[in-house]
Amino acid sequence: MSSDDQHTGLADELAARSDDALTELLIERPDLASPTPQGTRVLAQRALSAASLALAGEDLDVLAVAVLEQAIAMGARSSSKTKRPSITKIVKALSGRAAADEVRSRIELLRRRAILWGDKTSLCAGEHVDSAMPWRSSHLTGPLVGRSGEEIATMIADLDERPRELLETLARGPALGRSRDAAPDADPSTPVAQLISSGLLARVDNQTVELPPMVGAVIRGEPAWHTDDLTPPPLHEPGLKPRFPAKAVDAAAGGEALELIRHLTALINALGATPAAVLRSGALGVRELRRLAKVTGIDTQRVAFLVELAGYLRIVDAGFPEPPPPNDSGEQAFAPTSTADTWLHQPRERQWLALADAWLHMPRRAWQVGEPDRDGNAMATLSADLHDAYAPIQRQLILSTLAHADPAVAVSPDAVLANLHWHRPRQIRRFSQRLVAETLREAREIGFVAHDALTTVGRVYTIEPPADADPADADAAVLAAMRAVLPEPVDHFLTQADLTLTVPGPMTPELAEQVELVADLESGGAASVYRITPESVRRALDAGRSSNELLSMFTTHSRTPVPQSLSYLIEDVARKHGQLRVGVASAFIRCEDPTVLAAVLRSPAAEPLALRALAPTVAISPSEVREVIDQLRAAGFAPAGEDSSGAVVDLRERGSRVTVSRARRQSQPRRSAPSEEQLRSVVGRIRSTDRAAAATPVRSTSASTPVRATGSGESATALIQLALRAKRRLRVGYVDAQGSASRHVVTPKVLGAGQLVAVEEGTDTEQRFSLHRLTSVELLDA
Repeated sequence: MSSDDQHTGLADELAARSDDALTELLIERPDLASPTPQGTRVLAQRALSAASLALAGEDLDVLAVAVLEQAIAMGARSSSKTKRPSITKIVKALSGRAAADEVRSRIELLRRRAILWGDKTSLCAGEHVDSAMPWRSSHLTGPLVGRSGEEIATMIADLDERPRELLETLARGPALGRSRDAAPDADPSTPVAQLISSGLLARVDNQTVELPPMVGAVIRGEPAWHTDDLTPPPLHEPGLKPRFPAKAVDAAAGGEALELIRHLTALINALGATPAAVLRSGALGVRELRRLAKVTGIDTQRVAFLVELAGYLRIVDAGFPEPPPPNDSGEQAFAPTSTADTWLHQPRERQWLALADAWLHMPRRAWQVGEPDRDGNAMATLSADLHDAYAPIQRQLILSTLAHADPAVAVSPDAVLANLHWHRPRQIRRFSQRLVAETLREAREIGFVAHDALTTVGRVYTIEPPADADPADADAAVLAAMRAVLPEPVDHFLTQADLTLTVPGPMTPELAEQVELVADLESGGAASVYRITPESVRRALDAGRSSNELLSMFTTHSRTPVPQSLSYLIEDVARKHGQLRVGVASAFIRCEDPTVLAAVLRSPAAEPLALRALAPTVAISPSEVREVIDQLRAAGFAPAGEDSSGAVVDLRERGSRVTVSRARRQSQPRRSAPSEEQLRSVVGRIRSTDRAAAATPVRSTSASTPVRATGSGESATALIQLALRAKRRLRVGYVDAQGSASRHVVTPKVLGAGQLVAVEEGTDTEQRFSLHRLTSVELLDA
């Protein structure tokens, strides 16, 4: 069948479809709608192009591919109608491997997408139909059909070393290979010829071979393809009961989210205290990554994951830290931004939402940090090597696959991988075991997966909102789901005799601020343990708390009696705290007890601070206030800072911050999908062009030329006036404001003010055509 015959055949089939059916075709293949096709023949030409067919086959599942292979093998591209396959023949050929109803539904899918067309007894396909398939050869109807994974593995094990190496090379890299031994008349003793004869390789042409996907899966250790059964692999056993109830799954997700928030908070504080150096490539080096892991007590892989999330959200960025940290090099460094302070003061569910959104839309793979790049160098955190625009799509597909499992039922990574390969055979090389396993691990850390099952929050994220939905409504639904699974904040703790506090859950923001001020975190998790030390009590006193305020806080919030040892500790530290007062002279030291100040002047700190006594209770120093306090504390004293009014000031380190130098990257689709209303408008223009092409113009008296006028001059106006008087139809050529040309068959109603008002054939609505945009006017037969 020639190319013109194919175009004509498909064009006739498309012209016979209803407007709803054509709109459905454009919804499933939106690339056909832009720019607007000039009639169904142009639409057919686009639908038969290799590039468009490749897009149409992007999401075909294994059964649809098997149907397409079978149709091609039975002669769907034949020019003879009698040699083309019928629906009945295809169903019979695949009987025993798939249900007849499922086969028919895939045939209807292929016909609806115009990959196949024709009636039930004669299905046709274009010459480029192979582009819709995920591979170049017929593997689902080839020689390995019916072979199990164990049988294929035995066949591979029985091969000699050289043929086996060839298969392993193709399994690791592209499935296509070039060889002179691929021709049918090649030496049958060569490795390539032997593999082709055994079915472990497929011949594409005389110089190209292809590795069957079932062979590649066996070599890579992935779930075996069962080509004798074309039904989708189950995610789990039917009726399998969950190991954990749904509430336990959601509770585990909430715990993971709280731990993630706590770890990111620790990372922000660590980077604020000591910003990380920026490599020449703009990335965060391995040495700095290990330092952050040591300071925060978090493993290196998780720190890399947190840094990638924070970098995407612009919570952390490269810049010049302000104020400069100790030992500042004067160069750019990674430090928290002002966005970090905003995130730190948000409610827990909003912190979680920000991190979840970042993970889902981040076009990067944090789990590849440390792996070798193309040059053999380890990939660094925040480096350009980790960029992959397809990463967000893969995460969404993996979550969508888990959503098909029963609630709270565990699904193994191999089951997820097998299901993805069945539903997306074109992506078998993109979805590897490692990718699926690492994505599920990150999903657990985010709180989308727990106990190998999708959580409620994960399910909410997999629901695609309507195109016209308000994004705020979608966020509200997610926040409600997150709020429901997060543990209720507690406003109490248990004080132990060993000077530790046990907090049985996440604290309210007010309590967390007070506890973290007076105690140091010893172990985090669902129940946290804090330890009270003289240094932590002094930190609270530095912030302006008094001993009475601290004892009152413990008495109010502790569910156990406050130990006497804790009261003694607070009173002892408070008694020594603030005997010395440091102010600005650059700094001054004030003390009510002259003997204490005399001891300071005799201490090792006096010389580096250049202390000078002004009175028995006052001394001054040219050093900064912060330095004076640090030196005195190192010498064994407990000074407090004061302002000009004598009030104690909070001298805690706030950490360095950098200005956000770049806007947060937004993941935007390459092209927004057209709405159904827009596609119906496209269908209307296609119909209009078809009607205009089929209309018969009136011939002149010589019966050789049509009665027409070119352009928008006087002759065109005269022709329109003639049609108005005679109540005849016109075929007009028109160029709109966007420069798109079209032709219309219309019945003119009014001519005036530089416009033609007419009713287009096939519609009841009036349209306005500017006369200066008309390119031609033809008078049509009645």
